[in-house]
Amino acid sequence: MKKILVGVDTSETALRAARRAAELAGAFDAELHVVSAFSASTMESIRTLQSSQHDNVRFQALEKLMQRYRENAEQIAATATEALLLDAPELQVVSRAVEGSPAAVLLREAEEIDADLIVVGNKRVQGITRVLGSIARTVSAEASCDLFIVNTHRS
Repeated sequence: MKKILVGVDTSETALRAARRAAELAGAFDAELHVVSAFSASTMESIRTLQSSQHDNVRFQALEKLMQRYRENAEQIAATATEALLLDAPELQVVSRAVEGSPAAVLLREAEEIDADLIVVGNKRVQGITRVLGSIARTVSAEASCDLFIVNTHRS
């Protein structure tokens, strides 16, 4: 196992999944990739406005907003990475922000980096997706590599 991928956001459950991914990366001497997704729907709206934009001031404001979304996601990934490196400074970690929905980002990144393993949490949700969260469910159905689902409900 050479590359492990995990997605993070600001939730405690995401950090639990990332910590488990770091444990696995350490055990297998694998490179850990930490990604944070940012809203593709917002980005697509901005691009649509960009292509039909007549109001340059409004476009510039939207462009700044788009940059803030990216920077926020980059900060989330960097903060998670810093927390992981406090516990395991020897880890090889790559962190970045990627545009798209969380499940789509994990699937696309896994392909791009040729990941051996994707680590996701089983975030508690209601209704039909209660057993597996929608991200874990989507990734499990479509991943082309192994998947490790972390029980994030334990304290």
